[in-house]
Amino acid sequence: MFASPASSQSLGDRFKSLFGGKPEEPAQGAPPPAPEGEPDLSCPPVSIRAGASTFAVAAPGKQPVGNDLRYQATITRTARDCTRTGDQITARIGIQGRVIAGPAGNPPTVEIPLRVAVVQGGVQEKTIATKVYRTTVSMAEAGSEPFSLVAEDVVYPVPPGATGDSYIFYIGFDPQALKPEPAARKKK
Repeated sequence: MFASPASSQSLGDRFKSLFGGKPEEPAQGAPPPAPEGEPDLSCPPVSIRAGASTFAVAAPGKQPVGNDLRYQATITRTARDCTRTGDQITARIGIQGRVIAGPAGNPPTVEIPLRVAVVQGGVQEKTIATKVYRTTVSMAEAGSEPFSLVAEDVVYPVPPGATGDSYIFYIGFDPQALKPEPAARKKK
């Protein structure tokens, strides 16, 4: 799935609203702001999954270390916003980061695979919902470009009772999402 900006609001405005800034100009004919969330609705914290905080790509057939590194992406900032509609919660997860070119030279564009998961923490974690997003970054000669993504369609059921207190939004890079799916076997 590719994230695309909403027609009524620019990507910058959406990030400013998620990260606490104000939009540059109000949208014409926009509905009045929604009242503050329900008192019992808690929006889980965002955490970067261990081992998924960087995305390093090497020259073909090489390991992403030293002079063989083409580029590396890191996550620098996150935000979240939750809205309850009936028995569902819709979350918007904002992710900002940076792609830095390596010594092996960077391509003109870089595709960044990100995974967002809603997980119930505990001794045995339970995945409630998960989704992969991709964003494309145009690399400049400077070799360091910011990227941002707002995952606006993370939907999961309202947790029963106090269970929602153990929920976490895990985010991270998911290189497996870039690889083509294996071909399905034909049934005889």
